[in-house]
Amino acid sequence: MAESFGVDAERYDRARPRYPDELVARIVTASPGRHLLDVGCGTGIAARQFQAAGCTVLGVEPDARMAEFARRSGVEAEVATFEAWDPAGREYDAVVAGQSWHWVDPVAGPAKAALVLRPGGRLVVFAHVFDPPPPVAAAFAEVYRRVVPDSPFDPQAAGNIADVYQAMFAKVGDGIREAGGFGEPEQWRFDWERPYTRDEWLDLLPTQGGLTRLSPDQLAEVLADVGAAVDAMGGGFTMHYTTLAVAAARS
Repeated sequence: MAESFGVDAERYDRARPRYPDELVARIVTASPGRHLLDVGCGTGIAARQFQAAGCTVLGVEPDARMAEFARRSGVEAEVATFEAWDPAGREYDAVVAGQSWHWVDPVAGPAKAALVLRPGGRLVVFAHVFDPPPPVAAAFAEVYRRVVPDSPFDPQAAGNIADVYQAMFAKVGDGIREAGGFGEPEQWRFDWERPYTRDEWLDLLPTQGGLTRLSPDQLAEVLADVGAAVDAMGGGFTMHYTTLAVAAARS
């Protein structure tokens, strides 16, 4: 699944939310320099934000289609998983990963980051908490179970999505501690909002991992039911996002 997002790289780049400017600024300020490595860079969404903040960025991306899109958008990108990627002696002031670290080995990943970071450099892992309004989330869960009954993903089984992400980021911190080479990880939180129209939300949904490999008919059924739920709310809603980050300095 980690290499399935490139099925529609243009949609991914268009629909996926950007990261808070405060997060970008904090990473740049906390790092000893402005030479960054972006793990799982995708189409270059985060990388371009760091470039706009004055950084030079190299992306590492396992999906060749996503990496090619990143290159066309002005981001240098190499095709590899982070674990298999060859740094060739290169060093960085920060290693960042936006919406991608869950595809990286939780201990081998931090160990690789420690190898390429300068002393004092930062490993920063961050992701958005996607928590749409209850009617939209319920409609998605119902149609997803119907369309993909054998899927290992249950959109509602995990309970409060914020708690799920908190647990995931606690696990990231544990992996950093186990790998060694870093100071004590700290967690950052950024709260923000973004309004969505029906069409904007339905543009975003197919970029999510549980949907990237559905057939056109299955995807159309999911989008029709979720679209009806958004229509019932007046044709749009405001998403309350939380962007979480775990940061640790190379010792």
